[in-house]
Amino acid sequence: MRNTKRFRFPTLALLGLALAAASASAAENPDVSRLGQRLQALQVDPRYADVAAFERLQAQQAIAALAQAKRKQQPDALYVAERRVEIAETTARTALARRELDQAERNLGELRIEVSRRDAEAARAEAERLRMQMQIQAEEAERLRAAADAEAQARVQAEDSLNLLAGEQTAKLSAAQRKEAQLARQEAELVSGLKLPASKFDNRGEVFTLGGASFESGLAKLSKAGQDSVAALAAYLQAVPKAKARIGGYGDAQTSGQRRAEAVRSALAAAGIPKSRLQAADQGKGSKARAVEIVVSP
Repeated sequence: MRNTKRFRFPTLALLGLALAAASASAAENPDVSRLGQRLQALQVDPRYADVAAFERLQAQQAIAALAQAKRKQQPDALYVAERRVEIAETTARTALARRELDQAERNLGELRIEVSRRDAEAARAEAERLRMQMQIQAEEAERLRAAADAEAQARVQAEDSLNLLAGEQTAKLSAAQRKEAQLARQEAELVSGLKLPASKFDNRGEVFTLGGASFESGLAKLSKAGQDSVAALAAYLQAVPKAKARIGGYGDAQTSGQRRAEAVRSALAAAGIPKSRLQAADQGKGSKARAVEIVVSP
């Protein structure tokens, strides 16, 4: 893209001189007046104030040359002046369209982030509602157990019914938590611009695994790939502010698992995650595919 600022002030001055010189010939050559008016309209439009300065300067020079051209030279000078004015107009409109497109893309990105945040908030609210519902049902279950103490069979039947109900609610809560995790993942990747490591769910929570490539060879220092993964994990933990992370490090002949776990914990803390939400521990010997596990749980 040309540097339009260097031509801005000379362009204004030259336009005045060129149009003043051309005005004397406008009565004799209406093309000079017509092209000058088109260029003047472009020059005074505030939308084009900082674009196409070089092209406008060339158009001014072409109009001035047309005004001074001899009769035999006028057809060629007119052709050049018209093309220069058209180029200035087209360049200005193109620059304005590109600017509006860039703004529209920025607005779209902001809208996507806002929608993702709202979806995550809705998922958190649903998870909280289910937790409260489970708590109420647990209290009701305790009352029913106390009332069923007099008859063993009735107590067994009541417990069976309540266990089934609790299982259904646990399944619903698990589904809501997975939905919350999915939305939080999308938000984290959108905000950070990075991809989260692969994860799986087990009875401990959501488990992220970092391989040996996440650390520099023979050191408990994160590599570039490891730094990107931890930055994405930090954005993920910020999207689920109630979650905690248990960091288990797996060592090799040169580096202990504890040092690797502490390196990840320090990087997450540096990214803004409170240390109270982070635990680091040595998990023994690892492998190329498993250097650190981060278990995220409510």
